[in-house]
Amino acid sequence: MTENRIRDAAAEARTMTPAEFCVVREFLGLTGAWLAVHMGVSPSTVDAWERGEEPIPGAARLALADLERLTGEFVAKAVDSLRDLPEPGIVTYRNDAEYRAAHRESGYPAAWHRAVVARVAQEVPGLSIAYASDVPSDEVKVSAG
Repeated sequence: MTENRIRDAAAEARTMTPAEFCVVREFLGLTGAWLAVHMGVSPSTVDAWERGEEPIPGAARLALADLERLTGEFVAKAVDSLRDLPEPGIVTYRNDAEYRAAHRESGYPAAWHRAVVARVAQEVPGLSIAYASDVPSDEVKVSAG
């Protein structure tokens, strides 16, 4: 077995505690209902995982880890685009309808986007955050999709 296969097998075998699952889900700004749809399970299954009533399958843990990785990449790109601006600003969205109207291709909820913006704000000093609907379109500096 190659070293990568050994690592992949170890990662697949690792269990995730209900608390870890919940903390990562909330850190990503995702509801249990959204995550259930994304993973193809019922909301009650996600609830049972978080309550510790059912074991969290390896596939669910890996899917959550993939969401965390993709979100981290998104945050890094937004930070890179804002870091050197003299007056960095970013927009976010009040609700899912507003977010989807601006980013039709995104399957994520507005709460995910706000969580992303919060992480970007930790990395970009003086970042101005506004709701997209409150900023004239010609003033929008960055709209992290």
